[in-house]
Order: sequence, then C-alpha cells, then structure tokens
Amino acid sequence: QVQLVESGGGLVQTGGSLRLSCSASGGTFTTYVMGWFRQAPGKEREFVAHVSRRGSAVYADSVKDRFTISRDNAKNTVYLQMNSLKPEDTAVYYCAARYWYGSTNAQEYAYWGQGTQVTVSS
Repeated sequence: QVQLVESGGGLVQTGGSLRLSCSASGGTFTTYVMGWFRQAPGKEREFVAHVSRRGSAVYADSVKDRFTISRDNAKNTVYLQMNSLKPEDTAVYYCAARYWYGSTNAQEYAYWGQGTQVTVSS
C-alpha cells in the first residue's frame, strides 16, 4: 500500500506559476500510474493529468499546454508544474495512484494524498 503526501500549493496571482510535488512511500513506485486531480468548492473532483510508469502523460483539455506532469522514479516523486495560472485553476489538488494503467476516472484510483490548496487571485 502506498502513502502519498502533496506539497507546493499556495497563493499566486493570475499568470503565475507553481510546482506541486507528491512523494510516495510504501509499495513499488514504478508499478503505479500517478495522477493529479483537483476539486473546487461545490464541484466534483476532476482529472488534471496522469503519467505512466515510463513517463507518458495525458492532460485534461483545460490544462493542456499550461501544466506539465512528470515523475522521478528514483525519488518516488511526481510533479505538476503549473504555468499561466488562471483563477479557475483554484482548487484543492490531489495526488493519486493506481496500478499499471492510466485513467481519467477518479474512482479508479485506489490511493490518495491529503491534498494541497492552490489559490489563484485575479
């Protein structure tokens, strides 16, 4: 079983950047597809991006060309570089893990971090 801890959230102005990190412990990191999801107040949790065990990435249309997901298997860490941030990116961002294959469906991820708040001011 893997434990996930996110960090790097904060308050940033429109157009700014943030880098989220998610450190994993327990389990075998290289067997997991790692994903980022976010949840804004009053909204459902939504897919942001996922990265395969070998580093192939898939993005939601809303963040494509602005966000970059990556992983460092030697450090058991996944990152989300967020550029050109918009107020609508404001949400709690969650790191998630599932075995072997990627998915955009939050219900298919077995392991979750506690979340980190990202607030983008206009």
